[in-house]
Formats: sequence, structure tokens, C-alpha cells
Amino acid sequence: MKKGAQLYEGKAKKVYATEDPELLIVSYKDDATAFNGLKRGTIEGKGVINNKMSNALMRMLEKRGVPTHFVEELNDRETLVKKVSIVPLEVIIRNISAGSFAKNYGVEEGIVFDAPTIEFSYKNDALGDPLINEYHALALKLATPKEIETIKRYAFKVNEELKKFWLSSGVTLVDFKLEFGRLSDGKIVLADEISPDTCRLWDSATGKKLDKDRFRRDLGGVEDAYREIMDRLEKNIEEA
Repeated sequence: MKKGAQLYEGKAKKVYATEDPELLIVSYKDDATAFNGLKRGTIEGKGVINNKMSNALMRMLEKRGVPTHFVEELNDRETLVKKVSIVPLEVIIRNISAGSFAKNYGVEEGIVFDAPTIEFSYKNDALGDPLINEYHALALKLATPKEIETIKRYAFKVNEELKKFWLSSGVTLVDFKLEFGRLSDGKIVLADEISPDTCRLWDSATGKKLDKDRFRRDLGGVEDAYREIMDRLEKNIEEA
């Protein structure tokens, strides 16, 4: 598939047109940001890992009944995807207290919830991606009631499948962020990425952080953690 004009550049990816108006090429960068862009840096090889991990997990999720935008991995950093209109809701599933949940509600990290929680953020950089509820989303016409129910159903299904997969790799899925999009026919599909940038992944035995928190919190060993989590994925993904 021939790469056309660049349509967009975000914090972690570039998007290009193709000769097919319904297909785009996503190119993953090594750039890293945190705290709504206030902290910036580079994680060597991150783009390759995030591209390959996202594709592997989306292929797995497709088999489990979650439709995605994934079409074909083109090379180490580039993937062909279906063109979607992104629903401006960031969907956060949490299994264990960490990050902003622990900070906002004054609890320690590491509390295992009786059941997973779901949060929505309004995807708006200018406003700092504020937390909103379903009623706010409907009032702002970000999605329809049916779309929100579909997104919630898919999000919990993703959590169920990813928890099982990562557990088989000796990793605990703490929480993660998803984005969904509408195809030209209005169908809701999983979009964006699933990677150490968007998931909190802790070693099940030691609690070692194997995700972007190592960059956010200046813990060191960022590249090593990304490589380790990719190695674990590659050892188990064929059996998933």
C-alpha cells in the first residue's frame, strides 16, 4: 500500500493517507510525553515495540469478538488501518488502584478491586482531558446511548481477554486506556493502540513496573522494561 500525504502528527504517531480513502497508514514514533505533554523525551525503540504489540493484541482481540481498526502490519513501525472517526472519549479500565485514581481519591497504589472500574475522559487536550460521566458525554453529543453501551461492552471484554493473556506471561494488568472510532458505516471499532504507553503492566511476582510509568516517574530502565514486556508477549502470543 503506497503511503500518501501526512494527515496528522500526534505525540506518539503520524498518520498518512493511502490511495484508498477508507485506509490509512499509522507510523509509530519513539517520542515520549507525560502529564499532557509537560514532560517530553525519547524512548529508544518504543515505536517498534508499540506497533508490534498493538497489532499482535488487536489480532488476538479480533479472534475473541472485538472488532478493531487493524488491517495489516507493513513494517516495524507502520501499520495499515481502517479509517475511523475517533469518538472523543478516552476509556480507562482499572483493575487495581494506581496513578491518578490513587492520587485523586487518596488511596494507596496496589488495592485490587472487587470488580473492574470504568472511567471516561473527554478527549480534549486544551481542557486537559477532564473526567466525565455518561450523562456529560450524551449532553455534549460525543456519542449516542447505543454507542456508549457498545464501547463499555467492548472495553470490559478487552479487559477480560488482556488480563488472561498477561497473567499467562507473568504480568498483572493494572489499568489501561482505550480509544474507539466509527467506521464510515457507523460501526464502532477499537482503535489507537494497546502498548506499554497505554497500559500499566506490573511483574506478577515482584511488582516491577514494565510500562510508561518508568518514564513518568524517572524510575530508569525504561527501554529495558519495554523490551522485557515485548519479549514476554512474543513468547505467549501464538498460543493465545
